[in-house]
Amino acid sequence: MNALFDRGLAVSRPLGWGINANSEKVLFTSFDGEAVKKVNKKKVSDLALLLSSIHQTPMEELQHVQLPKYDFIDYFYPTIKEHSDLFHALTHFLSKTQINQEQLIQGDFHLANILEDNGKYTVIDWTNGQLGDNRYDFAWSFVLKSIYVSEQNTSAFRTAYLNTNPISQNDVQLFEAIACLRWILLSRYGNVPKAPNTNDRALSLITRNPYLRELELYDFSTI
Repeated sequence: MNALFDRGLAVSRPLGWGINANSEKVLFTSFDGEAVKKVNKKKVSDLALLLSSIHQTPMEELQHVQLPKYDFIDYFYPTIKEHSDLFHALTHFLSKTQINQEQLIQGDFHLANILEDNGKYTVIDWTNGQLGDNRYDFAWSFVLKSIYVSEQNTSAFRTAYLNTNPISQNDVQLFEAIACLRWILLSRYGNVPKAPNTNDRALSLITRNPYLRELELYDFSTI
């Protein structure tokens, strides 16, 4: 956190850490506002540029930080082998690409992990921060916005990010499919928020994706 803050990234300033009365590790940081709740095209574009700036952090400046690097499937899909349809799809998709764990990623870039204070944004919860693939980190954030934010704002997020950190259309669709599988997996365990239209929005996103369409493996009632 100190290294990221010192390099001007939009993270809280760490002030101290310790163990509380319940023997839990606690990080004490600056107060940087409240979680983002309402968005518009300008705001989501700003957030996209924020994510892009994280991914473009020169790694040589963080060599002394010893960022972790995890096995991609074990870390982001720890129970997927218990779901043969999802595991088959994931391994099929991963056979089409190479996961490049060479950049700083936040790992869970969504609105609840972004604080806002008078137009200034701060990214919190770096529990999943690691060396990873920016294509996946972008795709996961995009999938969450597609399901929980309006289509117009999601499109603005996508455009703003890709204008500053280009990804091929094929990779965008492939990693969107990979990220969708994670959302479905979490959904099966009840670990994603659900509103009355959430499953419909997720289904719409899934059926639009050419990689997911070609498999035709899913009983979408299980999402």
